[in-house]
Amino acid sequence: MHLFSPYTIKSITFRNRIAVSPMCQYSAVEGLASNWHLVHLGSRAVGGAGLVIQEATAVSADGRISNGCLGIWNDAQVEKLKEITAFIKQQGAVPGIQLAHAGRKSSAAVPWEGGRQLELEQGSWETVAPSAIAFRPEERVPHALSTEEVHKMIQSFREAALRAVIGGYEVLELHAAHGYLINQFLSPASNKREDQYGGSFENRIRFLLEIITAVQTVWPAQLPLFVRISATEWTPDGWNMEDSVALCKILREKGVDLIDVSSGGNSREQKITVEPGYQVPFAQRIRKETGIATGAVGLITGAQQAEEIITSGAADIVLMARELLRNPYFPLEAAKELGHDISWPNQYARAK
Repeated sequence: MHLFSPYTIKSITFRNRIAVSPMCQYSAVEGLASNWHLVHLGSRAVGGAGLVIQEATAVSADGRISNGCLGIWNDAQVEKLKEITAFIKQQGAVPGIQLAHAGRKSSAAVPWEGGRQLELEQGSWETVAPSAIAFRPEERVPHALSTEEVHKMIQSFREAALRAVIGGYEVLELHAAHGYLINQFLSPASNKREDQYGGSFENRIRFLLEIITAVQTVWPAQLPLFVRISATEWTPDGWNMEDSVALCKILREKGVDLIDVSSGGNSREQKITVEPGYQVPFAQRIRKETGIATGAVGLITGAQQAEEIITSGAADIVLMARELLRNPYFPLEAAKELGHDISWPNQYARAK
């Protein structure tokens, strides 16, 4: 097993173990994709990645991080997505989509306009969360979802998954990390509910489990289902690695195929020591202790580094973000560096 060995999950075979991690582009209008998204995602497929996962795509309008984020809450949004997934497949890569709801971290300005929560006169909307606890002290307190509203939110994920099928995606990832809505339910720091969705570990994971059950009624059984988690919140009172191991054992039994293992994002108090590959041990431990496949992320920037993650058995795939922003052709170059002869697009073959 090495970085450029094929990898099969259910009916889908990835040509290598390099995946494009979901990266928000903040370039949509009313949730609609544009040619920017086609070129951004398509160029990573041309560049040789095995899996191209689209950015966090909101299941409802109020679930967007910003008003520039992609959405899949109505049928009109699917049309351009069909074009994008078709192009990715034509290049030999697998198109994936990450379904998300930003919860209390929504209604923000795009990063190049400061990234802070929008004021009312700037076109903001009411944020929602498991509990009425703001992410930052200076932000508006979010609306705590009622039990009935939680059930409606679960159905929003189901409807989005159905549109993802229509849109041509072959991998679906649920975003349960980085302090967004599902993560907010998982964490005892942000979930202070007193109904069946709060309190105990079993209650706090219920929202995610019920989303998975709902999604599985429409997502084809032969296609891979991923979940991205924050393995630890890097705080003493938040979600931790022991919680993640326990959750992933349950997710494996629920039919989840791979855990995309990240960390942090749900607390302003997090203390993270950042270094190359700093999150890889989380993926390795989950893989070893639960038997579920994992994806490693976090400052993975070199061919030898990525190769070692796969050959050592630390993870089954590597998901790369910033390095693939800098260089969409990293996979083609990494194969040459590692001595693997892989196919290049016919149009680029004379440069091989």
